[in-house]
Amino acid sequence: METPRIIPILLLKGTGLYKTLKFKEPKYIGDPLNAVKIFNDKEVDELIILDITASLENKKPNYELLYQMAGECFMPLGYGGAVSSIEEIRKLISMGIEKVSINSNAVKLDFIREAADVFGSSTIVVSMDVKKNFWGKYEVYTKSGTSNTKMEASKFAVEINKAGAGELLVNSIDRDGVMQGYDLDLIKSISGEIDIPLIACGGAGELNHFKQAVNAGASAAAAGSMFVFHGKHRAVLISYPEQSEINALFR
Repeated sequence: METPRIIPILLLKGTGLYKTLKFKEPKYIGDPLNAVKIFNDKEVDELIILDITASLENKKPNYELLYQMAGECFMPLGYGGAVSSIEEIRKLISMGIEKVSINSNAVKLDFIREAADVFGSSTIVVSMDVKKNFWGKYEVYTKSGTSNTKMEASKFAVEINKAGAGELLVNSIDRDGVMQGYDLDLIKSISGEIDIPLIACGGAGELNHFKQAVNAGASAAAAGSMFVFHGKHRAVLISYPEQSEINALFR
């Protein structure tokens, strides 16, 4: 079995890095350039940067900061945050961003199709934030989890798949920052309906959670809190498991 990718996700708010709990209560965790340097040293598989206020504040990507981060980053780097045009994607790629994640504007399927046609599916990732409603149905949210589209998650995933996205990042709002494990039912409900890689996010707190996500159908596992917090008091400490630990987990 090929070892799945284990991907740190860093949340950008302004010019700092933060970590949320169920998409709320952002806690400052440090300087983005310093975090990139640390993850370089730890030789992570790839890194994803998500701007959590860009869509809410209707802002363009912080190109200057992203240019600096891309220049420091030795691993594949992805970015998401209010990406709304072909021109923005082109500019991000020109700066060294390898994958562009589209979230709030992914509901515009024509935009996904055009982006995939212009840049290739492998460049375009759709990030889907999902929350379970009162009746147990999974619904898609946009604008950093503040706007309920009322779209059913697995059905929307199928449309994204058809539109040409190369990967789907599925983030559980309910599990974000909780560190008690991924929503395996959510992963199963979506992975069985699509034929593109699914990156699971939301809930990782220990190594075995990555294996559970992959066994449920994820192609890769992403995490935030697990890689930036340490101990029960959630002290800030950036970490990443040794590659030998990850290989042993999936052996």
